[in-house]
Amino acid sequence: MQLAVFDLDGTITRRDTLLPYVMGFPISTPRKLLGVLVFLGPLFLFALGRRDHGQLKSAFIRSILGGATRSQIESWTAQFVPPLLKDGVFADALTTIAHHRQGGARLVLMSASTDLYVPAIGTALGFDEVICTGVRWNSDHLDGHLTTPNRRGPEKTRCFEALRQAHPGLTTAAYGNAGSDLDHLLLADHPLLVNASPTARRQAAKLGIPHAHWH
Repeated sequence: MQLAVFDLDGTITRRDTLLPYVMGFPISTPRKLLGVLVFLGPLFLFALGRRDHGQLKSAFIRSILGGATRSQIESWTAQFVPPLLKDGVFADALTTIAHHRQGGARLVLMSASTDLYVPAIGTALGFDEVICTGVRWNSDHLDGHLTTPNRRGPEKTRCFEALRQAHPGLTTAAYGNAGSDLDHLLLADHPLLVNASPTARRQAAKLGIPHAHWH
């Protein structure tokens, strides 16, 4: 058997998923605009280096989705995922996932995006396990603070190493698209960087990680 670990945004999907998920949430335009204005403060602090990616993500979610009920979020996720998978994913990614599945691999979706919708994507695509960033709830209402570290960069590397330890003896394949994925790709027996920026491709080449362009 093999352990096959896939990133989501830019690797399976053609673009980021958090922005359209949050901004597409069906609330009134005035409420959404107010949320965007509130978010400008944390965004400015991020630009100054006083907020990290996880804090920025949490602030974005809270500014627009904070206070939404579980039923509202579940309903929106059910609307959001099918068209994303119909028109917003790389055919080569789906082919690669299917190839690993046919070979009996354990499929893991590992994403910095959140558990508001990533598990639904993982289920729809037939993944065996999903690792993503957790978001806090207060009873039935969305709080928006993170319940896990942001599953990006060093944290993704830590999670990948934990997967290897949980499944000793399995060869590993890993797919990512960004420079922040290179550290965990380097741990895989069969890594592949896809659809990456020129800078990330150059970094990957120095590390001996192959690159491909998926359509």
